Amino acid sequence: MLAKADSVRLYKIRKVISELSNKEGRGTELVSLYIPPRKPLHEVVSYLKNEWGTAGNIKSDTTRNHVQDALTKTMQRLKLYRETPETGLVIFSGALPTNGPGSEVVRLSEIIPPKAVNTFLYMCDDHFHIEYLKDMLKEEKVYGLLSIDSSSAGLGILSGDRVEVEDVMTSGISGKTRKGGQSARRYERGREMELTYFYHRVAEHATRIFVDNHHVTGLIVGGPGPTKEDFLKGGFLHYQLQKNIIAVIDAAYSGQEGVRELVDKAADKLQDVRLFEEKKLVQRFLSEVNKPRGLAVYGLPRIIQALDRSNVDLILVVDDVDMVRITATCKNCGTVKERFAASSKKVQATQEVMSEPCAKCGSREFLVDETDLVDVLEERAIQVGAKVEVISSGTEEGNMLKSFGGVAAFLRYRPTEG
Repeated sequence: MLAKADSVRLYKIRKVISELSNKEGRGTELVSLYIPPRKPLHEVVSYLKNEWGTAGNIKSDTTRNHVQDALTKTMQRLKLYRETPETGLVIFSGALPTNGPGSEVVRLSEIIPPKAVNTFLYMCDDHFHIEYLKDMLKEEKVYGLLSIDSSSAGLGILSGDRVEVEDVMTSGISGKTRKGGQSARRYERGREMELTYFYHRVAEHATRIFVDNHHVTGLIVGGPGPTKEDFLKGGFLHYQLQKNIIAVIDAAYSGQEGVRELVDKAADKLQDVRLFEEKKLVQRFLSEVNKPRGLAVYGLPRIIQALDRSNVDLILVVDDVDMVRITATCKNCGTVKERFAASSKKVQATQEVMSEPCAKCGSREFLVDETDLVDVLEERAIQVGAKVEVISSGTEEGNMLKSFGGVAAFLRYRPTEG
């Protein structure tokens, strides 16, 4: 399983994957490099030097220059490492257009992967080979959730920081009759047949979702009343699922609502799942922020102010906060001004920053840079000995945090008023 403490690292990897997934080169000029642990870097550099020489045979001047520039930049970056990181190293390098054909600039992304790279891979193609890195992000432990009663069933998947309802089924079975005598017995026999058919349907769907599609590590079964026990005792489930049942839980609901309820009630059984760590963090924040003098704040201005005072212990930020810091450094005197803006409005924000003369010397010449908000918060947190946790936006807790602006922090002490 991917370490809980790696939420910022995983956020950055997913961001790189997202940014590079649709990038295309003009020819086979985009370099993907996977270096396994303990692979001597001088051997890798030597290999790339040979590839640089081979690239000299490419007929297209543009493609040849782009490939050699990408390889040169990669070798320069490798020389900054004394040895290969513990899990290996992944580098993507290539000429990417900034404003249409002819505006290509060689860009490099380096990643220390969450799991060990198995083999040395070098590929020069018209796209980056990110599929191997994507596979590393897949959770090793995936849990099935089955919530059932006589009226409906819900099947869900819990993996890392995400829970997905995969299927919801209704039985179509009516309630028990109040009639007596032969009619009641015939009715009950018919109802039992319908229930057995429903159990078989649920079991087939469970096999497809939990065995064929997801290969779950374990299964949690729940629901109201005795239906869940009857279903399990009847031997309807696939034998692999039957032997991997972690818990059978009494719940108030079945179906989709029941799947969500099982997630909450199974927390003590699945303590190694990232989702529950996030739940605890957000619930702790909600508890603190609702106290008259609680040790929590939200909103970027307050958090930046608290960081300036070294009064931050932990920062929570949702993974889709999608905000950047724009910094403009005066070319004349070095004065720096900054502004935070949504990614969709960064062009407008940049123009506004550059239109204002330097407050110190009046110059209008600036060097402009932009940085992802999570990177900014991590950098500032390290300076004051604080930590950053990235919270999934696809959960109930993530949505709660988004309602507070998507960024929150726990304070070390409550600042004095006034």
